[in-house]
Amino acid sequence: MDQHRSAGSLGPRLAGRLTAELILRSRQYMSCIHLYEIDLRGNKIAAIENLGATENQFDSIDLSDNAIVKLEGFPRLPRLKQLLLNNNRVTRIDKHVADTVPNIECIILTNNRINNLQDLDPLSAFSKLKMISLTGNPVTTKPSYRLYVISKCKSLKILDFKKVKAQERKEAEKLYPDDEAAAQAAAKTFEPDEDLHAAQTQAGVSTDAEMSEASTAQASKAASKGPTPQQLIAVKAAIANAATLEEIQRLEAALTTGQLPSEFDVESGTGGAGNVAEEELQPQAMQVG
Repeated sequence: MDQHRSAGSLGPRLAGRLTAELILRSRQYMSCIHLYEIDLRGNKIAAIENLGATENQFDSIDLSDNAIVKLEGFPRLPRLKQLLLNNNRVTRIDKHVADTVPNIECIILTNNRINNLQDLDPLSAFSKLKMISLTGNPVTTKPSYRLYVISKCKSLKILDFKKVKAQERKEAEKLYPDDEAAAQAAAKTFEPDEDLHAAQTQAGVSTDAEMSEASTAQASKAASKGPTPQQLIAVKAAIANAATLEEIQRLEAALTTGQLPSEFDVESGTGGAGNVAEEELQPQAMQVG
């Protein structure tokens, strides 16, 4: 009898699903790296399930050469340190998988179908992950793939069977800063009002606040200055010559507030209406004299 085969491994294997019966009949042994391992290779398993039947007895589970599509479905297995999943069809990793197998140190995903860098983000939750292989996945052809994985897995020591160097870790931290630091940087750089104000100042364009202040100051200056004697004469003349009650009320209100209608030139006091009024009043003044 094979020295690696336990009593529970006797009998034929069941193909198709990962059942409790298959787990009980599968080979269990101490691996060459001294991990107690269960062999579930080559059973056409499409989904991970029923691993509660292992009763958390294994350091390593070998699920190689199956048809697993998503890395999920684990019960809580705190003893588990190694997952062997090479030659499957894994395209996604469940974002909560590390909650149930928190002490994973090694994941072998060689020859699977992970395509995008973002699909590797759940690996960051494995705080003890030291080794991972993604060789043979489309994601390995993405620019900066290696640095991206290193940035996500802080405790990683070996990636694709190559040691992670200190220089690579520095480059990864620079290229992909921590999420919190990146969020703070984004919050600091994305200030629309501040950027708009700076751009307007640099271009010499007045901001809305500056234009409002200037307009208020101009109105205040005009109101404090008040109408000139010539303007008063012109307005009184216009009142005397007004044809309607509405026009008289409008001009009297202008005298009261000091805000003359647009037809009177506030700055020079030489508006068209003022000139006409003075010309009409001159004969009256001569007759009085």
